Amino acid sequence: MAKHFHKELEKVKKRILSLGTMVEERLRLATDTIENLDTEIAKKIIATDYEIDEMEVEVEEECLKILALYQPVAVDLRFIIAAIKINNDLERIADEAANIAQRVITIAGLEIGGFYFDYGIMAEKTQQMLKMSLDSMVNLDVDVAFKVVTMDDEVDEIHRRAYDAIKLQIQQTPNRPGGLINLYLISRHLERIADHTTNIAEEVIYMIEGEIIRHGNY
Repeated sequence: MAKHFHKELEKVKKRILSLGTMVEERLRLATDTIENLDTEIAKKIIATDYEIDEMEVEVEEECLKILALYQPVAVDLRFIIAAIKINNDLERIADEAANIAQRVITIAGLEIGGFYFDYGIMAEKTQQMLKMSLDSMVNLDVDVAFKVVTMDDEVDEIHRRAYDAIKLQIQQTPNRPGGLINLYLISRHLERIADHTTNIAEEVIYMIEGEIIRHGNY
């Protein structure tokens, strides 16, 4: 019984990591489209988002089945609870990647007067945070998870700079608000991705140490 239980736990872990790999790729593609305005890739990201949704549902069903059949306790229970939440955050990251793709498609069809905000560093940091959060889960590394949490402030700062720069540009060219607003919303989507990766890191810390550190409680 115990052997089968731990095989089920390992299967859930592998499926979450597989989902994480898929989400990492979607995020990479989405951030690439920001710079090159590749609408074909953007459309593909949106069209295949259902694959992430289906896998997220499957992982959650596996977790609920384990809860019902084995009634885990202590660290195993924390793992299942964390897995359900991490699974959800990964799906939300994929949603935000699809939202970025939609903004790119919109921007490509609008005039923004030659203005451009460089999201390169912000995109790189969000990708790095996602990778680190998943690595912290694989390696049970609390230090890496805490590092992800602190990096969220760096992304927030770039988000504020994007807001200020684009707000000023809208004031200077008020006849072109649509493209500029969509350009700003890319920043919002990246900021939300960073929030979700922070959630994942916080769940890893909970899984390992049994402590809830949300809302700055660390």
